[in-house]
Amino acid sequence: MTDSYRCLTALKSRPLAATAAVLSFAFVFACAGPASAQNQPPAAASAGGRTSAAVDPNLQKGATERALDKVKEAAKTASDVFSRVPCSTPKSMKFEGSLPRIAKKLVAGESITIIAFGSSSTAGVGASSTAYSYPNRLADQLRRKYPEADITVLNQGVGGEDAPQMIQRLQKSVIDSNPDLVIWQLGTNTVVRGGNIEETASIIEEGVQRLKVTGADVVLVDPQYAPATTAAREADANKMVSVIKKAANKVKVGVFPRFEVMQEWHKDRAIPFDGFVVADGLHMNDWGYACFAQLLGDTIIKTVGQVKAGVAVPSNVITIRPM
Repeated sequence: MTDSYRCLTALKSRPLAATAAVLSFAFVFACAGPASAQNQPPAAASAGGRTSAAVDPNLQKGATERALDKVKEAAKTASDVFSRVPCSTPKSMKFEGSLPRIAKKLVAGESITIIAFGSSSTAGVGASSTAYSYPNRLADQLRRKYPEADITVLNQGVGGEDAPQMIQRLQKSVIDSNPDLVIWQLGTNTVVRGGNIEETASIIEEGVQRLKVTGADVVLVDPQYAPATTAAREADANKMVSVIKKAANKVKVGVFPRFEVMQEWHKDRAIPFDGFVVADGLHMNDWGYACFAQLLGDTIIKTVGQVKAGVAVPSNVITIRPM
């Protein structure tokens, strides 16, 4: 196996969020440095008076540089995802509610564990890399804001599941990790498949009560506003949004209104669906996940700010919306 092949393999597996500076130094040195030169054949070999052509190092160098350019471009595209379409807070929304446990622990400088619990849009289907799933984007935002804090964000998204399957693995996937905050995304697959929307309420109530026993803060996330949930099933989608909201009010936890946020992107800001949803008409793209994570992170940061300012943070949360 040649060094160039190894380098190209490494490039493909390296996270796209790596900086251009690291890429340039680490890979150019590895691929075009002395080790690579040692494996080059001689410039020419004499055989019966005839000179055989050597392997042109420029061809290998060109392939490596082309691979580097692709990685650099991907990293650049990811870093300026908001420069093309800014992520702004929906005008119609206000911040309401709180996350007392996670806020108090961050203010105290204690370590925190956040679990993102859900289906494929939690797992990150549609993102160009797992680095751009919403849990990873949220972790990056919080670590930038609180660089001294020990922040762990666990992604417990399983594609294809909804509330009935999630409640079966709640103990193992969530409770056993003793989280400080659980972000529970649900409802979409039931809508898309024409499932039982009403039973979602009782599952939310059971799940939240089990989570509250641990002392964890909880935020529910409702379905996507996307062609797959609106083209033929908008009535069902609206019903699911209502069921989740009512259940959240009953058990006193927060709701991040993803459906309403995405609806404003499309209707009020006139962003076409393909500006935030991939070709399957359901899952968000890098921009969609990044903006969703940004708004969700803002709610956490806002609550921490309230605690630092000495504002009384209620333990019973009715609803939580973007700042």
